[in-house]
Amino acid sequence: MSPKPPPDIRAPPEWRTQKAVKAMNTPLLVILVAGFATLTFVSSSFLAGSSGTWTRAFIYNSNLDSGGPPANAQEILSRCATLKATPVVPQTFRSRKSSERYEYGNNATLIRDATIFTGKDDGTEVIRGDVLLDKGIIRGVGWIPARDIDNAENLTVIEAHGAWITPGLVDLHSHLGLLSAPLTNGAFDVNSKNGPILPWLRSIDGLNTHDDGYELAIAGGVTSAQILPGSGNAIELLTREDEGGQAFVVKLRKMFDRSASSMVIEPPHGLNGTEPDPSNPRWRHMKQACGENLKKYGNRMDSVWALRSAYEQARKIKVTQDDYCLKAGAGLWHTLRDPFPESLQWEMLVDVLRGKVKVRWMFDLGYVRGANDGQISNHCYEAVDLDAIVRLTNEFKFPLASFHHASEAYLVPEVLKRTYGGTPAIAIFATNHRYKRESYRGSEFASRILADQGVPVIMKTDHPIINSRHLIHEAQQAYHFGLPEHLALASVTSTPAIAAGLDHRIGVLAKGADADVVMWDSHPLQLGATPTKVWIDGLLQIPVPRNKESPVQVGKGKEGDQWKRVPKAPNWDEERKQTILWDGLPPLQGIKKDDQVVFTNVKKIWKRTADGEVVNALEGEVREDGVTVVVDGGKISCLGESCVATNNEATRVDLKGGSISPGMMTFGSLLGTEEIASELSTGDGEQYDAMIKDVPEILNDVGAVARTMDALMFMTRNALTAYRSGVTMATSVLARPLFLSVYGDNMIAGVSATFRTGASHAMERGAVIQDTTALHIIMGRPHPLFPEKRPSVNSQIATLRRLLYGWEANEKETGEWFRKAAEGIIPLVIDVHSADIMASLLILKADVEYKIGSRMRMVFSGATEAHMLAREISRYGVGVILRPIRPFPTVWDQRRILPGPPLTNDTALVKLLEQGVIVGIGVRDAWEARNTNFDLQWAALESSGRISEKQAFALVTTDLEKLLGVQGIDDDSADLVAYKGGGVFDFSSKVSAIISPARGTVDLL
Repeated sequence: MSPKPPPDIRAPPEWRTQKAVKAMNTPLLVILVAGFATLTFVSSSFLAGSSGTWTRAFIYNSNLDSGGPPANAQEILSRCATLKATPVVPQTFRSRKSSERYEYGNNATLIRDATIFTGKDDGTEVIRGDVLLDKGIIRGVGWIPARDIDNAENLTVIEAHGAWITPGLVDLHSHLGLLSAPLTNGAFDVNSKNGPILPWLRSIDGLNTHDDGYELAIAGGVTSAQILPGSGNAIELLTREDEGGQAFVVKLRKMFDRSASSMVIEPPHGLNGTEPDPSNPRWRHMKQACGENLKKYGNRMDSVWALRSAYEQARKIKVTQDDYCLKAGAGLWHTLRDPFPESLQWEMLVDVLRGKVKVRWMFDLGYVRGANDGQISNHCYEAVDLDAIVRLTNEFKFPLASFHHASEAYLVPEVLKRTYGGTPAIAIFATNHRYKRESYRGSEFASRILADQGVPVIMKTDHPIINSRHLIHEAQQAYHFGLPEHLALASVTSTPAIAAGLDHRIGVLAKGADADVVMWDSHPLQLGATPTKVWIDGLLQIPVPRNKESPVQVGKGKEGDQWKRVPKAPNWDEERKQTILWDGLPPLQGIKKDDQVVFTNVKKIWKRTADGEVVNALEGEVREDGVTVVVDGGKISCLGESCVATNNEATRVDLKGGSISPGMMTFGSLLGTEEIASELSTGDGEQYDAMIKDVPEILNDVGAVARTMDALMFMTRNALTAYRSGVTMATSVLARPLFLSVYGDNMIAGVSATFRTGASHAMERGAVIQDTTALHIIMGRPHPLFPEKRPSVNSQIATLRRLLYGWEANEKETGEWFRKAAEGIIPLVIDVHSADIMASLLILKADVEYKIGSRMRMVFSGATEAHMLAREISRYGVGVILRPIRPFPTVWDQRRILPGPPLTNDTALVKLLEQGVIVGIGVRDAWEARNTNFDLQWAALESSGRISEKQAFALVTTDLEKLLGVQGIDDDSADLVAYKGGGVFDFSSKVSAIISPARGTVDLL
């Protein structure tokens, strides 16, 4: 149950008049009013929320009988003055000589000859010069006087040779330390079950300092993060100052005392037992939520009423406080018989109304900003929620710092601009959409549309939904889909810092700011850009000290000047127009052509050979304007420099130096079996789990083995966005991947199917490639949050052993499919991450093969720890599908990852390929399928030149098909993808058309 609100503590009506002022003693009035005015003037330089720690005893008037002021009258008036303080940065801040976070004895650092993105002026300032770090602060940027360099003690000089330098990245929406890696039930502190309105909670009280995610985030250049609780409550506060709750922003490095409190940037007064400091006031931060995540407490009307009711309670307290201070300032001490009106529960909301709090509205993830305003983060997605919160701000007169998630914000920019106190910033994902109804209209073009409307854009991760390490990739994707270069870099540096009220410290490289700096191996917006060095508070974090004996090689293969330049982004003007025209749901199917289509200016063509390889069909030099490719009825009829159209009405497509290559395949998600991940009504529903309870007799199959083919859905938006990105095939199975899933993950996942992502329905020509592909099993330890949905590991292996030995009748589905798997007729794909469980499965495989004289086609999917058994996996003839390709230690079975540069030289992919293992790559969620081409490029870059483009391409074409048992894909059936301005390995390319021989069409996109 929610704590009961405090009683109505409004002052008597006569307190709200100033008539009694005339009757008071005049000399005393002059003294007290003068003192009050002076205190108000001094406190105007305070940052919001600096009311500090106050004891309630001093509020009482010890001289009531005499009518004189109490002994602590000055203290009372001081507190009253702080109520109206306006947040500002102290004028002395930029001239400080050291940071309070400085640890004595550490070297100063001079970074020479760098290309410096400072973050200033909306990210437009880029200079060539030096950066000097000393005593935890930046002492100079650009040209630095020699005397400043000479005065730096124990100076370390780093030659940048023109490398890009940025501020440390700022992740404004993260659950680092609350959803700790590896996740355990004892370290899940992200949500409270105690009601929708909880402004008294502090997420710092649950911040785990041993989260494996911190180092991974730093390895991605993230130096600061705002730690937010979950969005299951309308108001959840992160840290607090004095008695109120507030969010907090932390530095990710471990401090000398290794405490959570010491990680906080500008900790609110009172958090560490400190009193208010007039020279260094502090912002407070708060998160609020609305929308679907609050449905367990009622509908949207209930949620908004709960918010309005809470703010009305806070308003009453604020009015009473103001009345109290008015009487104290007027010297009416004899009337102040009650304690100062305050509430431990509602004090935070009172400060929100006073503009002292950075509020972030989470529309199932949210945040908003205004100039010199309070900082509230709002977690809200849809237009209806955004509009409701904007009305709330105007009703109670408080500003917002940001809206988070805010999937539909780009559709209602005028609503955002009506926010009290100014337009908030919008913190969004780049391409992660459609995971719930509220995010269904989310668009990859949202960041550009918002920027065009003058709305500040922030890219965030919602870690661990997206690994905070990959925050820069969110900016890269936003840039790829149209956000200008300077705003894309600012979206993860200065813009979130401004929204948090901390741009005087972080997010900007300027003299006097905190010394959080990242040096990159390429332009930060180049796909796969990796930090070579990271400093937090001037202390070197990357490279990590433990790698001193075997340094990690970063940036190999990126030596050319082209890597120092921002990549060219495709033109998406027409797509943005269509997105707005169709209210966020533009048609995604292409224009079908079954007659002649002529592609000109083609520089490269990848084709399949008879033995399953993919090779370049254009040998030798290709002329500057490329070759021509003629397609008739979906098949290439002519290829070369002399090819011409034979039909006067042929459609012509200029690829502008682009290429044509086989379509890619995706595996590992529920693509094609659901439309919206969290809406069971848009998918197949929950499966029977034979390991948890008996299957109904009417099914007549003990294992309830299901066929995905029976539940395929075509034309889902995730499938079509993947299709438009060059992913033309998908193999899917009815099993949810192990992450934070509440549903599914049955041990027996069923039989997968392979289909074309661009098809309209199952009966369309060529839509279904294979109606039965492979048998799938999920094995692992109990889920930390849902242990009842997973039997013991030995029970799982015992069950699998029994089924593979053939103890179920062949005429039943379970018996038939496990017999085929044991005999090697179909692949047995086991979703497993633990190296220990994989070892047991390898032993089981050998046992089964010896017993029945077969050769099983076993494949490990997921396989986070497969690198530990690379040699054994190869020797036993087992394939691996890495899913996801970039690992994260989500749960205990996945804790031993090989993260790659800059933390390790090797990746799991490299280790497996070096041992001769056949490897494919997959995805975890359906929305990720569209980014398969990014995954390929990134994997090749992380290998430091050890994986060729040809090998990388096989990961999602021929090798993945071989692992999953997809057969018959050749020139007569394989889809081809035409890329404009490059190819599958070019960040600047864009899919222009899909050539489908099997369907006899060309889809122009």
